[in-house]
Amino acid sequence: MGPRTDGPPPIKKMILPALFVGALFYVSFTRTPDGPQQMVLQGEALGTTWTLKVAGESQPDREDELRAVVEKALSEVDVSMSTYREDSELMAFNRSDGLEPFAVSDLLGKVLGEAVDIGFTSGGAFDVTVGPLVNAWGFGPDKERTQPDRQTLESLQSRIGHDKLELTPNGITKDHPELSVDLSAIAKGFAVDLVVDRLVAAGAENVLMEVGGEIVARGENPNDHPWRLGIETPTETGREVHHVVALRDAAMATSGDYRQYYEVEGRRISHLIDPRTSQPIEHRLASVTVIADRCSTADAWATALSVMGEIDGFELAEKLQLKAYFIVRNDTGGFSTQSTRRFNELR
Repeated sequence: MGPRTDGPPPIKKMILPALFVGALFYVSFTRTPDGPQQMVLQGEALGTTWTLKVAGESQPDREDELRAVVEKALSEVDVSMSTYREDSELMAFNRSDGLEPFAVSDLLGKVLGEAVDIGFTSGGAFDVTVGPLVNAWGFGPDKERTQPDRQTLESLQSRIGHDKLELTPNGITKDHPELSVDLSAIAKGFAVDLVVDRLVAAGAENVLMEVGGEIVARGENPNDHPWRLGIETPTETGREVHHVVALRDAAMATSGDYRQYYEVEGRRISHLIDPRTSQPIEHRLASVTVIADRCSTADAWATALSVMGEIDGFELAEKLQLKAYFIVRNDTGGFSTQSTRRFNELR
């Protein structure tokens, strides 16, 4: 989808947290042959892995049907929004240097519309044009760990900005010929939404779908209870559950800086770049988990709040009545947590 960034250890965005969540699924819901039935399917797409659980399903002939539903939806997102496919719709827009409206599909237009809206609502903390800055700080395909100078950053700023992208009835426009879009902070969430919508239409009522750590739950687990998911403790090593969430008919996404970073002369260089300052984030916020009706919304807001930090991000999350859970580094090397009122209402 977007830049396959990594830091020590070399891990792609959210893949290991996703696998950890998947392991938690298995521990929580493995049953004997006489227990509740559940179908489990797995695969790879969009540069990451996916896992589907369908409670109450056990017929082998349904496996092929539902796998086809998942793979078709993920393929549509890949063809539309990938930045690793030269033939994708998004890359065609990025290559265009004209300032006239560029016609896009309903699929891409929907994602771009939400991305622009969240960009404005977050005051620019969420920005799908930030890719050149991410690359400049060493988190692009070349992975050159060099710190860009002021002149380079100022030059890049001329073609960065959520306000330089506009949706019109005739398509999307850019106000700088070199502006490009990377949807990696929202497209996986959208992909999960699309998959689950298609699965429900195919008759799967109790579904847990995960793509690269972005999750949607519909209905109930095999024991007729909400799906239970673990939020990971944001440490560089090991896997540990920090908080357990009961999820029913909702989506969940987490963003954090605890694996993708490098250090230069004692300075921690995070892969999360603040588009408003052109600088990597340097606050104490380690991770944010957002729960929303749609996974694209949770995905984008988790990124936006991570960029904003534990003070400004929490204040905005409360103002917008988001369901958000913040894990913050403290002076003793441990963590403290804070959660919004809406998150605390979850049962």
